[in-house]
Amino acid sequence: MMVRITQDEKRPELYWAKLDDGGKRPATMNLNRGSSVYGERLVHQSGQEFRVWDPYRSKLAAAFLKGLEAFAFRPDISVLYLGASSGTTASHVSDLVGSEGVVYCVEFAPRVMRDLVQVCTNRNNMVPILADAQLPESYLIIPQLVDVVYQDVAQPQQAKILVKNAQRFLKPGGTVYLAVKSRSIDVTAKPKQVFQREEKILTQSGFTIVDRITLNPYSADHIFLSAIIGDV
Repeated sequence: MMVRITQDEKRPELYWAKLDDGGKRPATMNLNRGSSVYGERLVHQSGQEFRVWDPYRSKLAAAFLKGLEAFAFRPDISVLYLGASSGTTASHVSDLVGSEGVVYCVEFAPRVMRDLVQVCTNRNNMVPILADAQLPESYLIIPQLVDVVYQDVAQPQQAKILVKNAQRFLKPGGTVYLAVKSRSIDVTAKPKQVFQREEKILTQSGFTIVDRITLNPYSADHIFLSAIIGDV
């Protein structure tokens, strides 16, 4: 199948892979040329290499496909990524921020961390940190405030964990992203009720919600939020 890559008109760091069947997927220019991270397709065009971003493997890719407006990923910025897992989405974020940017990848599970470390070894702008996102005081080795806090931690109190990390590490005017998995918070409540509770925690902490995106059909019972401190 032929794939044609086009650059996003408003977000030059983001690309789109247009498929023969009329579908499309987000894509990023590969920072580690010649290497894939999770078996994603590599496309060569105009002397560049691009990684097709799978929305069924990445909630951020799904959010882009479903119209995410807030785009804080630019070259040279710093990102605190909470719940980096084996590095699937974090590696695409690594592409977006480029060789002069940095992605601090926090992961709690030692087994998964081994895979993440391998990804980071091949990407100089990714820093693996074995730590619990509920305890930001345990990774004060991060030497700077960050432009973005991204969270995909499948455990209760997701919004509270994000707020706690943002209060410690986020620059004034920075952006946060939160992938909320309702069944990780309360399996007895309706997803809509869980989402509303998590949003309320953000707004009561001074954040303004910019995007509110349900991720069906890519991730069931998930919502993806972007927010900034203060008014839009």
